[in-house]
Amino acid sequence: MGRNTTSQRDCARLKRRSFLRAASASTAGAIAVTGCLGRGRRPNTVVMTADTGVEGIINSDGDGPSVQQALWDAGLDEDIRLEIQTVVSDSASRMQTAQSALEAGRSPPDIHMMDSGWTVPFILRNQTVNLTERLSEDVLQRVNNDYLEAILETARHPQTGDLHGLPLFPDLGFMLYRQDLIENAGYDTSGWGTNPPSWEEFANAVSDARDQAGVDYGFTTQAAAYEGLSCCTFNEVMTSWGGAYFGGTDTLFTAGERPITVNEQPVIDAIRMMRSFIDSEDENAIDKYAQICPSAIVQWTEQESLNPFDSGDAVSNRNWSFAIAQTGAEEVFGEDLGVMTRPYAVSQENAEYEGTGGTSSALGGWNLVVSPFSERQEEALQVLEAFATEEVMLTVFELGGYLPPNLELVSEADPEEIGPVARYSDVVESASENAVPRPATDLWPEQSALIYQEVNAAYRGTKTPENAMSDLAERLKRSEAEVQTNGN
Repeated sequence: MGRNTTSQRDCARLKRRSFLRAASASTAGAIAVTGCLGRGRRPNTVVMTADTGVEGIINSDGDGPSVQQALWDAGLDEDIRLEIQTVVSDSASRMQTAQSALEAGRSPPDIHMMDSGWTVPFILRNQTVNLTERLSEDVLQRVNNDYLEAILETARHPQTGDLHGLPLFPDLGFMLYRQDLIENAGYDTSGWGTNPPSWEEFANAVSDARDQAGVDYGFTTQAAAYEGLSCCTFNEVMTSWGGAYFGGTDTLFTAGERPITVNEQPVIDAIRMMRSFIDSEDENAIDKYAQICPSAIVQWTEQESLNPFDSGDAVSNRNWSFAIAQTGAEEVFGEDLGVMTRPYAVSQENAEYEGTGGTSSALGGWNLVVSPFSERQEEALQVLEAFATEEVMLTVFELGGYLPPNLELVSEADPEEIGPVARYSDVVESASENAVPRPATDLWPEQSALIYQEVNAAYRGTKTPENAMSDLAERLKRSEAEVQTNGN
């Protein structure tokens, strides 16, 4: 998700911060479209959309490593050059930009970088090239065998199972915390990395650490009315209580005939806990949870929530892998940074729905799809095949902090080269095992907006949790009914 720091770049090391900008599922800050429209582009130039975070690592100025060089080293024809059309980093706006280009049959761009949450609608509209039919057998086999299955599901045709997108990077939600401050307050965090505490224990520990250390905030997170709330932060909290949008995980990718479960007690209790974190005196709060969040979180996305933590003014922060790379650097917190997946309120054994309860980590990430309108499809497919090599995945990880879609590479990578994330490879593995996808159907863009509006209203206290979720359930039912009526 979006970052807007002014730190200096150091292309050779992951410690640089300005490359760690747009590393997640959906982003907040808009960046102006500078747009390469292909006028006068050189032969064999493949144009790909990306935000400035990815753009910054594709080409160096000749004085450092680059993804472009890694693509050539991996076997891409040296006559083929990748050119970036910079687009807004806000996920919803970016979807509209891609939709405009594809509905108009416009090319370039030849490759669209698509959020894992809205790749499927483009696949269903026949606006993507079928990679199962076009990539080489060895590349397809490697992708299907080695890539994180949860991110692959977001890039496949829901009916045929054919691959239409190549994951560039997945992302996973993490809870970052000041291990030193919490342990100074008398808590043992030694097992938290892969065995997080309950929400109650976590809240008490954060509250005590905040008070003892005299910092401003306990826990900062993203709770603004935007995609990141519905896809990710609320999805994690809800799942950790045993709640779900549409029952168990087996209904995530098929709209129309699935139960609506947002108005059930686990979901309501998840919101009540967040109300406690924001205002423990609120009538909808749960008594046993301490106030640890500033009320401003209802307006915060990734960067706003990270700033206080990064500057030492908060005990904990929920964020993406780029934040680990940034705050785990030696000049920030170093090994005093603790990382885990989400705390939980209900165990998996006691949760009603499959895939809920226990610790959780939202799945984000981005896929590369080839435009069916591209006049350079063969060159674009060669670019994708090069992106699927370990060398290029590791270069993207090293230079930008973006997790490789083959997560085994994290533990195998040299920490001296990769940086702080390598210290937490066991947590990354745990996060991948507990990854919670959003319901990435063709209805998700519409349903996501319904969800984040109602959840944000409940977080702000302008609606009770019960009323917000009751209204949401009715709106989701109407949305699902339209699928059945239209026969989709």
